Amino acid sequence: MRIGLAYNQRPDDVTWRGGGDGRVSSREPSEPADAFVEWDDPETIEAVGNALGIFGDVVPLEAVDDFPTRLRDARVDFLFNMAEGVSGPSRESHVPAIAEFFGIPYLGSDPLTLALALHKGRAKETFVQRGVPTPGFLLIETEADVASLNGAMRYPLFLKPVWEGSSKGIGEANHAPTLEVARERSRELLATYRQPVLAESYLPGDEFTAAILGNGSDAEVLPLIRYRFGALPDGALPIMGYEAKWLWDQPDSSLDVLECPAQVPDGLADRIRATALAAYHALGCRDWSRVDLRLDADGLPYVLEVNPLPGVMPDPGAHSCFPCAASVAGMSYDELIQAVTRIAWRRATGKELPAPTLAGASR
Repeated sequence: MRIGLAYNQRPDDVTWRGGGDGRVSSREPSEPADAFVEWDDPETIEAVGNALGIFGDVVPLEAVDDFPTRLRDARVDFLFNMAEGVSGPSRESHVPAIAEFFGIPYLGSDPLTLALALHKGRAKETFVQRGVPTPGFLLIETEADVASLNGAMRYPLFLKPVWEGSSKGIGEANHAPTLEVARERSRELLATYRQPVLAESYLPGDEFTAAILGNGSDAEVLPLIRYRFGALPDGALPIMGYEAKWLWDQPDSSLDVLECPAQVPDGLADRIRATALAAYHALGCRDWSRVDLRLDADGLPYVLEVNPLPGVMPDPGAHSCFPCAASVAGMSYDELIQAVTRIAWRRATGKELPAPTLAGASR
């Protein structure tokens, strides 16, 4: 069996531009410092490839430049998709759309779900229509929208670039306690990330993430994770923003930020799981996704966003949520990657993956 592995590798101080090998010597000054934070590091890509080796030959396919041609010519039986895409509000849907065009079964949600989930405004509109609790929000697309901001929303607000992930563009400065701060920060985000800004009511309670595996009625939530905001530096805003994920949490000064399983009453845990599954199904997620939730002042869970392309860094010290939850559920890293591959293959083909060959098992 041949398995393609589609990925975007995080450059080391370089920028992908397209054409040729697509790399130039440095990040453009006009781009934010977190421009490539969503892409995966070489260690993660290698770890996923090694886990997939039990099924057969693994074909690495970096999703840049002439990716469609290389995917077609690779003649793979299945595509493990972890590519975040290069640019635009639908970038996460590009690889699965190309796979569908060529008739290649692939891991994960379809292009529509990936595009909906990436655009936080469209996702929240779907949640509202489907009765999934989510914080109140509005979309800021132009300077006129900034000027029209008023006191109708409940402050404080929290602001986010509308189609970014991995806490890109999300930091303490995005907390807007007043109308004036919301207007100023909205203008900064519009200029920096060149996309609409989501303004949503800031909820004061604990924050959780729910890692979900499976499809339909078989979808299940792995052990819940609660963020230990007390592990952040003194005075830090209780959010898992860019600073918390990528600056303060370092190998030589690790933050013990993940509590898994979350130590909460059974009734609350049940409600969080039910809310996460409702969001998963509302967007039509497949195979796996991570759902982020936060409690309001009354202790009720609300969905912040859904990530159908969850991060899977193999180093436990990196505090990657999905592998952490899987570990508590009794799965090793390799077993997680293999389990979701089997789930996706079964969904796509109606068959079970063949037993590993002796050659594959020795990888």
